[in-house]
Parts: sequence; C-alpha cells; structure tokens
Amino acid sequence: MPIKVNMFSSASKVKGQGVGSAYEELIRLLKRHFPKQIDVSINKFTRADISHYHTIDPKFYLSTFSKKRGVKVGYVHFLPETIEGSLSIPQPFRAIFYKYIISFYKRMDHIVVVNPTFIDQLTAYGIKKEIITYIPNFVRKDEFYRFDDKKRSQIRNELGVNNRFTVLGIGQVQERKGVKDFIKLAENNPDKFFIWAGGFSFGRLTDGYADLKKVVDNPPRNLKFTGIVDRSKLVDYYNASDLFLLPSYNELFPMSVLEAFSCGVPVMLRDLDLYHSIIKGYYIPTNDYSDMNEQLRLLTENEDKLNEFKKLSDKASEEYSEDHLAKIWLDFYSSLAK
Repeated sequence: MPIKVNMFSSASKVKGQGVGSAYEELIRLLKRHFPKQIDVSINKFTRADISHYHTIDPKFYLSTFSKKRGVKVGYVHFLPETIEGSLSIPQPFRAIFYKYIISFYKRMDHIVVVNPTFIDQLTAYGIKKEIITYIPNFVRKDEFYRFDDKKRSQIRNELGVNNRFTVLGIGQVQERKGVKDFIKLAENNPDKFFIWAGGFSFGRLTDGYADLKKVVDNPPRNLKFTGIVDRSKLVDYYNASDLFLLPSYNELFPMSVLEAFSCGVPVMLRDLDLYHSIIKGYYIPTNDYSDMNEQLRLLTENEDKLNEFKKLSDKASEEYSEDHLAKIWLDFYSSLAK
C-alpha cells in the first residue's frame, strides 16, 4: 500500500516567491520518483497517513483538529523574524499574526526546516527539538541548467545584455532582499548591466513599497526591473548573467541561489550566518555594499576567479540536486508512516 500524503498549500497563488517554488519542486519530485510508493493529493480534506502543511492558511489550521489528518507535518519556510523587512503590517495585527504563525507550528506532530539554524529558533518558541528535521531545498537539473555558448549568446542578445558584464538579482522587490544596495551598485557601475527579476508579489503591503516603486518605475539606464517572471523563463536570465548577486538581509534557504548553482553561475551573497551551515565555501561572501562593490570590481578584472566560482557552483548543484534529495524525502515519509 502506498503512503497517502495530503499536501496543503496556497503558495502557488502568489507568483514570484520561493515558498511556491519549493512546494512545486517537491510535488514534482514525489510524482516523478515515487508514483507507486507515495500517493499524493493536494488540498483534499480526506483521510491520510500524513498531512503536509506548506502554508499557514486559517482553514488549514482548523483542519489540524481532525483525526483524519494522520501525522501532521509543518514545512517551515519562514518565522516571525524573517517576515521583518518583507511585509509592512501595523500593530497590533503584526503581533497577533506572529503569534498565529507559532501557534500553527505547535499544532504539528513534526516540523521540517530548510535550514538547520532554524532548529534553535523553533526550540526557543517551545517546540521540541526531537520533532524537527532538516531537509534542504533542491532544484531540477532538467529545468535549471547551463546553456551552450551559442544559446547563451542568443539569449543575451534577446535580453539586451550585449557584451556587458551582467549582474542578476532574483526575488521579490522588498527591503529585506537588499534591493536598495543592488540599485546603488547599478548607479555606481555604469559600465555593467544589472537585472532584477522579480516584482511586488504582495503589492502595497511590501515593506518599503513607496520608495522602491519610484526606482522600479524610473531605474538607472543600466538597470532593468523585469517584474514577476514565470519560473520556466528564469533559466534564460541565469544563463544571460555573469554573476548572481543576492544582497538579502534575511533568508531561509533561497531557491534562487540553488537555481544559480544549477546553471553554473558564480554566486555572490551578503554573508549571513545562516548560510554557513549549508553553502559556505560555494559563494563569494560580502559584508555590506562597499564589500559588494569591491568584489564586483575584482571579479570583472580577474576571469580566473570568476571561473573558480563557476566550478564551485557546479559542485554545489550536485549536493542539492533532485536525485540526492529524493531518497531523503522517501525515508522521511516512510519513517513517519510507521
């Protein structure tokens, strides 16, 4: 008998966010690798061996009180701390919402985190460490891959990159993502081309919306804001770029970094502590805007260093590939079903 797993998620309703990407990748993985071992249903309130909650909708919260749910698994893509700088929620609603998030996680029988650093933070909220499991995100090599030189040149021409050194950022346009530093880099490096692929997924609720919207509507000549890009088209942007830069101040385990690795693009990040336990050594670490600007200058003058980080991206992509994570998920679900 296959293990019946019911997935609960509304992540796909909001385009351009990593939670939805991670959810869709997991669904594809299970259906592709384990069609006989795991029976996946989506948003059906029927009896199941395991109910896996990807988002924290109130109707999902209420469903956790039913005995039909089986083992309840919560997928932690965010904590109250990580929402700061993403959404602008006035008090007292912000405090109520943050309490609700933790209350939802406490309804779970088991928790999955995408970054091990969040284990201690969850235990600080009173969740038992023994029910928390770390399983990283992953991407598919057949969806995110390196183009050959001919195709890459074609895409660069289509996107208007031409022969300029191109820096790519991906994600929602919001304060937390460090978009203002990305804009400043473009302003101070007019010889390079900058692309930010992403938009205001949550509209006016986005933190810093008013200021950022002014720049998005009237960017520097060498900076292009694409708006929300369909995920199937992102591979073109990765391959058109010479460097992927994510200047975020707070993250869990960004899908965009894994996608860049999978496409063999060198990666530069703001050196957050939470990256150290998962991808340290695979990316170019920077502390602040000045450091990013200096590293960018050094990379454009040193092709050998750029090629070194291309090889490191290839290496990282093997560790976080679909095939590597497939067995981990099967073992996890099997252990819970027992």
